[in-house]
Amino acid sequence: MNPEDRLHPVRERIDAIDADLLRLIAERAECAREVAKIKDQAGQTTHYYRPEREAEILRRIKEQNPGPLGDEEVARLFREIMSACLALERPLSVGFLGPEGTFTQAAALKHFGHSVRTQPFGTIADIFREVESGSCDFGVVPVENSTEGVVNHTLDLFARSPLSIAGEVMLRIHHHLMSRATEIGAIRKVYSHQQSLAQCRSWLDRHLPAAERVSVGSNAEAAKLAIRSGDCAAIAGEAAAELYELRVLAERIEDEPGNTTRFLVIGRNDASPSGRDKTSLLLSCRNQAGGLHRLLTPFAEQAISMTRIESRPSRQGVWDYVFFVDICGHRQDAKVAEALGRIKDAANLCKVLGSYPEAVL
Repeated sequence: MNPEDRLHPVRERIDAIDADLLRLIAERAECAREVAKIKDQAGQTTHYYRPEREAEILRRIKEQNPGPLGDEEVARLFREIMSACLALERPLSVGFLGPEGTFTQAAALKHFGHSVRTQPFGTIADIFREVESGSCDFGVVPVENSTEGVVNHTLDLFARSPLSIAGEVMLRIHHHLMSRATEIGAIRKVYSHQQSLAQCRSWLDRHLPAAERVSVGSNAEAAKLAIRSGDCAAIAGEAAAELYELRVLAERIEDEPGNTTRFLVIGRNDASPSGRDKTSLLLSCRNQAGGLHRLLTPFAEQAISMTRIESRPSRQGVWDYVFFVDICGHRQDAKVAEALGRIKDAANLCKVLGSYPEAVL
């Protein structure tokens, strides 16, 4: 039997499966419309997006995945289906650190899918402001990088904002050197965000030691600046190279191959328990010996794991600090609620910034 004869029944089977998939996706979309109708009748016009519900679905899909597609690939496919179905209920507006083509936009699309409306803003403060005003349903902001640590400006904004954390996104960051030039030797100036310049410091020291390094507001802005001259380059992601039609001169120039940035999803409400959650807190204690130890002791006594702690000046007095803390668990969990109750009694400040599902993808 020749190859075409063998392929014909397989292709017919694929066509039949595609028809079944299309019918089932349409059926799921109709269910989404029914959900919207029920919520409208109940007056729930502002809670279409349920991060805990999506996290539960994606975790179940990964657990039940029979292969041969990998868990992450299957989860991404279902994320896009859920995104399209949610858009039938009500399209979400999501703010990100612009312009178009930034890693923050990539994080927003990874978390919400491509059926949302993404809106670029010039600063992280602008994203907070637009979400607070209701102009955007959610915002996505960078909070820490595995190589360079925390984004202090984001932490400082949380201290003053009424917004809550509704989710998190982990994004592997690959930096590329891009330019109008045809060879690296022509580059005299490199534009990028200060975090990206730091994440590629060793590579730049080896390959472009004499080039001027210019920090700008975002990597996409760097790509726009690199268009202007043949002796300029930008460090940015693949999306920026495609969007601004720049030639990639060197790929994956980040110094750490596992370079990952964590982003937070901010909104006017946090999430209900999903079964695998985190809670972020803002704490301060009296400036006395053992003060921080006493403040955190309830977590240890309740066997609650603390995944991160960062200190920042409180701006309320000289050498006065607040602490940003991430713990495992939801604030509605009995052990977490017990620990928080004890901490609030001992702390000068105990602000829950949000409880939200752990990143699934």
